[in-house]
Amino acid sequence: MFTRNIKFIFISLILSFSFINLSFAEGEGLELTWELSGLANPESVVYDPRLNLLYVSNVNGGPNDKDGNGYISLVSMDGRIINEKWVTGLNGPKGLALSGTTLYTADIDELVAIDVDHGRITDKYKVDDAKFLNDVAAAPNGDVYVSDMLANRIHVLSGGSFTIWIESDELEAPNGLDVVGDDLILGAWGVMTDGFATAVPGHLKRISIQDKSITSIGDGSPVGNLDGVEVDKDGGFYVTDWMNGKLFHISSTGEVKELLSLKQGSADHEFIIEKDLMFIPMMNDNVMYAYKVHH
Repeated sequence: MFTRNIKFIFISLILSFSFINLSFAEGEGLELTWELSGLANPESVVYDPRLNLLYVSNVNGGPNDKDGNGYISLVSMDGRIINEKWVTGLNGPKGLALSGTTLYTADIDELVAIDVDHGRITDKYKVDDAKFLNDVAAAPNGDVYVSDMLANRIHVLSGGSFTIWIESDELEAPNGLDVVGDDLILGAWGVMTDGFATAVPGHLKRISIQDKSITSIGDGSPVGNLDGVEVDKDGGFYVTDWMNGKLFHISSTGEVKELLSLKQGSADHEFIIEKDLMFIPMMNDNVMYAYKVHH
C-alpha cells in the first residue's frame, strides 16, 4: 500500500510538471484562448474593427500556383468560421491589409481589392514581372504597399497608380510590412541561397517613407526568416519567423526576445493593441491560434 501511494505521488508529480511545462510552452505573457482548424494554408489575418471580425487568406495549395483555389474566410472573434469561402477565385492570396472598406490581398502577381460590404472583388492591379508578391500594408493616407520577396521590391498603390516604390538588394527578400508613423517597417526574410533557404537570416528594418532610406532596427544581427510584423503600444514589434516557427518581440531599439516556439509556417499574424489579442495563422497546419497578451 505504501509502495502504491509512493508510486501514485510520483506519477502525480510527473503530471504536475508536465502541466507546468505545457503552460510555459505557451510563451511568457501569452495565453492561448482558442485554436481554429479547418483552414487551408492560412497565410494572413487582419482585424476589421467596424465589423468586429477577422479576414483570413487561404492559399489552399502551392503558394505560387495559379490554380484558382485561393479564398478569403470570415472568422469571428471567438474562433468560429462565419463564412469559409467569403471571396473565392483567387490563386495564392497571402498578405492582407484593410483600408476603409476595401480589403487588399497580394495574390502572386496581382494586388486584389475587395469591397468588404459586398464581398466582391472590385479591382486587380497586375505586375507583369512580379516574382512573389507577399505582404500588404495600408497607410493612413490610403497608400497601399506590397512586398515582392523574390524581386527585392516594394510596390505602392497611390492615387489609383500601382508602381515600384523601391527596389534594392538592401531589402534582403522583403516580406512583412507595417506602416508606423513616417516609416515602413520591414521584416526581411534574409539573403537567399537555394530556394527559400538563407545564408544569412533577415532582421527588422525601417524605411523612411519620405526619402526611402533603409536602416536596421538594432545592430543588424540575423534574427530569422521574418514574416509578419505588428507594432505594439510601446513602439516595439511582434514578429513571426516562418521557417523556424517563432514569435519574437523586438524592441524599438532592436533587442530581440523569443516569446513562442511553434511549428514551421507561423505566418502573417495580427495584433490588436486595444484588445491585447494576437492571432497567428499556421500555414502548414491549417489552423489559427488566438492568444491573450498579458503585460
